[in-house]
Amino acid sequence: MFEFGKDLRKLFAQARESDDLSWVELIGVDLVRGEAARQSTDAGRVSCAHPFPAWLRASALWREHARRTGLATSLDRADSAAADALKAARTDHDRARAELERTEIALLRFDLCGGLEHLATAEAALAVRPGLCRETASAHARLKARQARLTQDASALLDAAALLDAALHDLATSPSTARDMLRMERAQLGLEAGLKQRDARLLDQAGRDLRTLVEGAAPDDRPLTRARALAVCGLGLRVLAELARDEAAMAQGGAMFDAAADQFTPDHSPLDWVAIQVLRADDLPVEILSQAQALSTGGGLVLGALAREARFAREAALAEANGDVNRLDALDSALRKRLARPAAGDGPLDWAADQIGLAHVALARERLTDTRAPAIGMMLVEAAETARERGVDALAARADRLRVQVAA
Repeated sequence: MFEFGKDLRKLFAQARESDDLSWVELIGVDLVRGEAARQSTDAGRVSCAHPFPAWLRASALWREHARRTGLATSLDRADSAAADALKAARTDHDRARAELERTEIALLRFDLCGGLEHLATAEAALAVRPGLCRETASAHARLKARQARLTQDASALLDAAALLDAALHDLATSPSTARDMLRMERAQLGLEAGLKQRDARLLDQAGRDLRTLVEGAAPDDRPLTRARALAVCGLGLRVLAELARDEAAMAQGGAMFDAAADQFTPDHSPLDWVAIQVLRADDLPVEILSQAQALSTGGGLVLGALAREARFAREAALAEANGDVNRLDALDSALRKRLARPAAGDGPLDWAADQIGLAHVALARERLTDTRAPAIGMMLVEAAETARERGVDALAARADRLRVQVAA
């Protein structure tokens, strides 16, 4: 007779000893936290026979928890475990792996909260012992991809894409999680660079990468990888559809967002769920966007700021559609109160999101009442500048699009 609980525990016990952490996608965020805490406790025992890999695994688990929740405490615990792994290292190769883990944490800090200082930290960690393990090339390529996005320089984007190509080739025999992460990075960069430069070759490569990810990530085994790939597919298709003014393709992009959202529940990976809602914000009720904002508020998160801006943009659009000036006044008042008295945990990105929110409200009121609101342009300039100082082009682009409306 199949003993489900016993056999499942045995499978997880075997998986815990593997360098491939793809199994973590199957468990909810609370269980990830429990696994990370258990691994940290085991690594810290005097009786631990192999403390270096134990600390390294603990750091990776805390990092995964932070990736799904945005909690700074989990990132700090990942950093602490990586530092303990460095202390426990006995060879140059092990020390390089520990430094590489610190690089991964710094890159994640940037992805979660912005801040060019985190990219500098990642670069410094990579420079300590370059070339001692093949995974270093992967981290270096991903760092260069982020730096290239910030400059938006065409040659830098192409150079970063070439580095990602080479790194993916080098990881041919590595665990699937490492390959999938790199393939996702290459797809995102290829999509961005291909759209910017109207380069069909880059767009085709991005499409192939995303197809490989979706087909290789079964919903019962890799729900988060599948959802992330579907979301990027939806984004790319929607952008191309907008350029071509293709309504059918627009609807198909929306269907991909829906499919991505159906892969898991919000409590399984809160930030992944928020990211999908932000991408399809224009088609959602305010209640869903309010839930996304609640799940990502505090901690100065990039997604928190994007969810906040998306919610106020949606509310302003609905109030305008209903001719509800009183609702616009209430939104304006709420935003100004928050700006005067920021909530605990608010950061520069939240301030920028609120400024953009005020601009949404002011423009909607202007269209309804035909009264010109002063200083909208300057408000958006400051919001965009703040977002770019943190390295968050997605939020800056929202401000820039509104500036075009103001100038029209």
